[in-house]
Amino acid sequence: MSLGENIKAVTFDVGGTLIEPWLSVGHVYSKVAARHGFNIPPELLNERFAAAWKAKQNFGHSMRDWSDLVDATFGKLILKPPSQTFFPELYEEFAVQRSWKVFDDVMPCLAELQQRKVRLAVISNWDERLRPLLENLNLSQFFETIVVSIEVGAPKPSATIFNVAAGKLQLNPNEILHIGDSPREDVDGARGAGFGARLIARGKRAIENEQISSLLELVN
Repeated sequence: MSLGENIKAVTFDVGGTLIEPWLSVGHVYSKVAARHGFNIPPELLNERFAAAWKAKQNFGHSMRDWSDLVDATFGKLILKPPSQTFFPELYEEFAVQRSWKVFDDVMPCLAELQQRKVRLAVISNWDERLRPLLENLNLSQFFETIVVSIEVGAPKPSATIFNVAAGKLQLNPNEILHIGDSPREDVDGARGAGFGARLIARGKRAIENEQISSLLELVN
């Protein structure tokens, strides 16, 4: 799948596109909770996190937003909510390299695009932890610019965050291709801002021409 003749830059989402929690969100939550005497299975926390994430509204990726989400995940599993106990420790746990895994197709894809002189950038719904995390994961070296929702005050799918990225790259939106794992935030958001878009859905059969199952499809 070619990028298209007019594409001069590719922007990437981060979570679910470049990296994933390791071993999972539930495993990280369970590990931190265990330090405080709570033995809660990771599988249960994964289920509860998925439900809390689906139910969230107006999530701005602030520390308060994350605190409320973690409280909703643990619910009545513990006497005091994490916001009153170990939430700060949990928040910092997701800022470190050991809590994340870079997908296997990421480095080869970025290196090849860089070799081909394609300009690369990040557009991510994240917070102040993202820049140092990408540095520690050896990913920031590939990106000309990193646009973070908490810094611009507008998360995807808002056109604002895509417009900021286009401005930093000094390119027209139709010269940029965005890659992400969310149909709404990444695909609809990018297209709404005039970008091209590809949906990354690893391990799933393509249901449309612009869905890819590996980032390597961008360079093959």
